[in-house]
Amino acid sequence: MTKPIFVLNGPNLNRLGLREPELYGATTLAQVEDLCRASAGTRPIEFRQTNSEERLIDWVHEAIDTAAGIIINPAAFTFTSLALLDALKMFPGPIFEFHITNVHRREAIYHHSYVSKVATAVMAGMGADGYGMAVQAMCARKDLLN
Repeated sequence: MTKPIFVLNGPNLNRLGLREPELYGATTLAQVEDLCRASAGTRPIEFRQTNSEERLIDWVHEAIDTAAGIIINPAAFTFTSLALLDALKMFPGPIFEFHITNVHRREAIYHHSYVSKVATAVMAGMGADGYGMAVQAMCARKDLLN
């Protein structure tokens, strides 16, 4: 059985399309999910969003046992969560850290990512369409767990 790619989204991403459209665009999270599924081909996708740090960590724990790879947009937890970092350290496969905006062009508080410490790759600044690129890049990896 082919293991899924987990696409995990952190706080406030449920407001995509409404929240600061000048930064994040008009694409909704439902449209992002459709894009991810279309970009994955036959690879299954577990697409999830939460505003809860605890739930996000629980999903990483689930991924440790069941996922081929993780694409994670931790949103604000990127810059604050040592607990998320510790959970991601346990994942044996590739991890892509993803951000809709280029966090390095934003305020200084967005310049230090805990997630980058364990990420296989970091993708930022490509807008919501970048999710599809992230899924395609993940699917193309030779080290993707079955």
